[in-house]
Amino acid sequence: MTDEKKPRRRPRSDGQRNRENLLKVAKAAFTAGEIDIPLDEVARRAAVGIGTLYRHFPNRDALIEAVYRAELDRLADAAPVLATQHPPVEALRAWMRLFVDYIAAKQVIAPALNGLMGGTSALYAQSGTVLQNAIEKLVAAAVASRDISTEIEPLDLLRALAGVSNYAAGPGWETSAKRLVDILIAGSRASTS
Repeated sequence: MTDEKKPRRRPRSDGQRNRENLLKVAKAAFTAGEIDIPLDEVARRAAVGIGTLYRHFPNRDALIEAVYRAELDRLADAAPVLATQHPPVEALRAWMRLFVDYIAAKQVIAPALNGLMGGTSALYAQSGTVLQNAIEKLVAAAVASRDISTEIEPLDLLRALAGVSNYAAGPGWETSAKRLVDILIAGSRASTS
C-alpha cells in the first residue's frame, strides 16, 4: 500500500494534549504581549521538549496561525452546539457574545498575525467564510421560529459587532459589545403587528 493510500492515523491522545497545551501557552503569551516569545520558551512553559513543539508546529508562523485557527474553530464549533441547547434566538444571542470574545482574542494576537510571512489575507478570507456559515444557520433558525424578522441579514449582525471592535480602545469594551448584542437582538425581533 502506498503512502497516499494509507488511511491517516488519528493523533495519539497525549500528542493531542501536547498540541492543545502548546496552543494554550502560546495564546497566553501573545495575550500578555509576548509576541516575540522564543519557541523554546513556549515549549518549556508547556512542559514539552522543543522537538514536540516542532512536530506540531514546524515554525513560528505555523504556531501563530494555529492559535488563531483554534479560536476560529472554537467559535464555529459552538454554533451547532448552541443551536441544540437553546431556543433559536437565544442560540444566536449566545453565539454573538462568543463572537465578541473571538474579536477580543483576535485583537490580542493581531500583532503576531501581522508578522506572518505570507500575510493574513488568505487566513482572514477563510475565517470570513466560516463565520458567515455559522451565523447564517443561526439566523435562519431564528427567522424560521419567527423570533427575528425575515429582513435581517446575518452579515449585518456580524458587521455591527465587528464595527464595535474597531472602537475597542478602552478597557471593558467587551462588556459594552455584549450589551450591543442584546440591542441588536431586540432590534431584530419580528414585528407582532
